[in-house]
Parts: sequence; C-alpha cells; structure tokens
Amino acid sequence: MGLSEATDELIGGGAQACADGEAIVELHRQLDRLDAFLVATIAVFDKAQAWQADGAQSAAAWLSTRCRLPRGMARSRVRLGRDLRALPVCETAWMGGEIGHAHVAAIAAVRRPETDEALRRDEKLLVDNAKRLRFEAFRTTVAYWHQLADADGIEDEEARHRARRAVYLAESFNGTWLGKLTLDPISGTIFAEELRRLERELFEAEWAGARERTGREPTVADLGRTPAQRRADALVEMATRSKMAPPGARRPAPLFSVLVGYETLHGRICELAGGTVIAPGALVPWLDEAYIERAVFGLDGRVEVSATARLYTGATRRALELRDRTCTHELCDQPADDCQGDHIIPYSAGGPTTQDNGQLSCSYHNRLRNPRGP
Repeated sequence: MGLSEATDELIGGGAQACADGEAIVELHRQLDRLDAFLVATIAVFDKAQAWQADGAQSAAAWLSTRCRLPRGMARSRVRLGRDLRALPVCETAWMGGEIGHAHVAAIAAVRRPETDEALRRDEKLLVDNAKRLRFEAFRTTVAYWHQLADADGIEDEEARHRARRAVYLAESFNGTWLGKLTLDPISGTIFAEELRRLERELFEAEWAGARERTGREPTVADLGRTPAQRRADALVEMATRSKMAPPGARRPAPLFSVLVGYETLHGRICELAGGTVIAPGALVPWLDEAYIERAVFGLDGRVEVSATARLYTGATRRALELRDRTCTHELCDQPADDCQGDHIIPYSAGGPTTQDNGQLSCSYHNRLRNPRGP
C-alpha cells in the first residue's frame, strides 16, 4: 500500500478511532519517521542541485515556492538535511521514530568546527539522552555538553548575547507604539520574572473582580483582558512604579541562585534557578550589584542552601524550588514560583514539614493529590 493510500485509510477511519493515548504516541512516532525521511530526501535533492532545472537559486527557494513553505522553514529544513549527513546516529534514531525533529535540530545547532570531533565521539550519548528525557531536560544536557566541548566559544557567545541587547520603541503615525526587545539570558530573566509577577498580580485582581461581579467562580471568558493585553498593562505598571519610586530609594539587586553539583557524578552545573544554562563568564558583569546564593546538591538529592535575608519564604521552601524547579507531576511544567510546597506524607497524617518530605506541586496537581472533603 502506498503512502497516500495508507494515509487515506487512516483518515477515513476518523480521528475518534485514534483518540487514545497509545495511538497518539504511535502517530507521533510515525510522523517523526516520515519527517526524518523527508529531511533526508531534501538533503539528496539539495546535493544533486535538482532545483536548478526549474531556475531556482537554491533548494530553499524551490521548497518555499513549490511546497508553499515560509522561507525560514525552508532554509531550516535544507540546513538540517546538510547537518544530518554528518550525524548518522541522529539519522538512524530519527528514522526509527525514537527521537524527533526538535531533538535533531538541538544537536545540529551545536555542530561547528570547534565541536566536530567531540560530537563524533558523543553523538550516541546525546541521542540516548534524547530518547529517555523530556525535551526541556534534554536541551539542558545539550547546553552543558556544548559548554564542555567549546568552553572558549561559549564564553565568547555569552559576551555576544550581552552586546546584542537592544530595545526599539517607536510611535507609529496613528499614535500606537511599536517595539522590539532583545535581552541576554540574565537580563531577560530579571525582566521576565518581574513582568510575570505583575501580570499575575493584575490577573488575580481581575479574577477577584469577576467573581464579585458574577457571584460565582469565573472563567477566562468573564475576564476583560487577554493575556497579551494584561502583559502590556503589566509593562506600563512596571514603568509607573519605577517613576513613583522615591529619590534615594534602595535599588533592588538581582539574586542569582548558582547551582553546584558533584563533578564526579553530575558534571558541570551552572544555570539560573529557572533552568537557563549559562556560562560562568555570563555572571561576571553582574557581580558588583547582585547577591549570590550558594546551593549545593548532595549525593542524596538534598540541597544545602546558604542563608540570606532575601529568602522571605524560608530556606526549606527555597531548597524545594532549587531542587524541583517545576511541578513534580510528570505531565506538568509549571515553574516553581507558581507552585506550592506539598507534603509527600500529608501533614494531617503526621508528615513533617521538611525537605525530604516536600515537593513542589502546582495548585491543580496539589488539589488532585490531596482532594478536600465535601
């Protein structure tokens, strides 16, 4: 049976026939295999320069026109096809449906002359991680691998990230303001966390107002603003509060949580508490104005956190944040700031409020695990 006929038969059976978890996983696996074959085919097409027969200037230009793809996507597929020729382990795993496009693209992104030799040696290691880890965790392992494979290049890249910081804000002809923002990882984290905090503050106030107005537990449809509008209002609120700060007021200093692991077991660790991997050199420009918090991950999974007056929720809560990073439910990735400290053995059953008996849970999964009585 040809591909078209098999696809027709699958679609003819209706989506309901495949609407279970096992079928969806298998559909993704087959989609990955087909995607891998397509990219490999594009690589052959590109190398043979078959696109020249139609007068195209490049394979990407041909794809963009004939397949009606965005130019960026067409260029990305051609580039990935070229990389795939030098990544045989990735190609085999992708063709087998064991990894996907995003995994291969993440590995290809760190392929350069400085890392070629190390990548030939460690490609299987990275692919094995891609097979067993959630994508976010896999991407972190690739970032650390890249740091070790090209230490000097990573430091230079961090400096370039910092140098590219820029904000563009211009008033259009009708008075609307248009803008674009580019920040390095640390500056972006400082900005994003405060914006998210203010957006959450506005959301909670709006939610409470909707509850009072409707006399019931509201839904998103009862709110007057979209998330994008709320973020815009939060940005204006940020500027307003900055202007209201009294002269001579103490400027808030950022707090960096530097996570330190046992090198013999875990390798190098240098990342922000939110999970963004950075090179050690990225911290240098901030050392004269930031607080540094030490967090040592022990062999038993415990986190020893240095004392600091900034930790208003306490060192035990902070240890959970640094250890778990997100909600601990396997299907959830709510960040630590949006999670609650949850007793593994419930407090009502005598469970102590300690790090060993604690875990982060978002409000939904906390309620799901600890339902309240009628």
